[in-house]
Amino acid sequence: MPARRATAQRVKQHRSYSAPELATCLAVHKNTVRNWQRQGLKPIDASRPMLFHGGDVKAFLANRKTGRKCPCPPGKLYCFRCREARAPAEGMLDYIAISSTSGNLSAICATCEAMMHRRIRLADLAAKMPGLAVQITLASSRLSGRPTASLNCDFKR
Repeated sequence: MPARRATAQRVKQHRSYSAPELATCLAVHKNTVRNWQRQGLKPIDASRPMLFHGGDVKAFLANRKTGRKCPCPPGKLYCFRCREARAPAEGMLDYIAISSTSGNLSAICATCEAMMHRRIRLADLAAKMPGLAVQITLASSRLSGRPTASLNCDFKR
């Protein structure tokens, strides 16, 4: 997997790019652009140098991005060790509230016993995790400050 993916936001909609210009614009190698051409990125015409329309490049990159997405079905969390959406072990989940409207779900994978996490809104909890036992806990206080000010103060100088 690459360190970072090419973002379609760098490409201008109504501009045409050659392969080296497109590679520079997207911070990828020019052979990557040629590989994209083999995978379905269409040039404007067959003449040399090959020119690519910005709108076509944006559509191609957006299509590749949506092809990689795999949303979790209801009742499952994504396990990074298994690399698959899995049901929690024994149907038990912990919900840790971050704010009044959202929080984090955590559970143990039923297959490999790794921890799985998912960010979720409190209102969507029943719809996304039907029939599972969810234990809701409040988040711990983020501030653990001192009761008094520090004695190392430079204000008196």
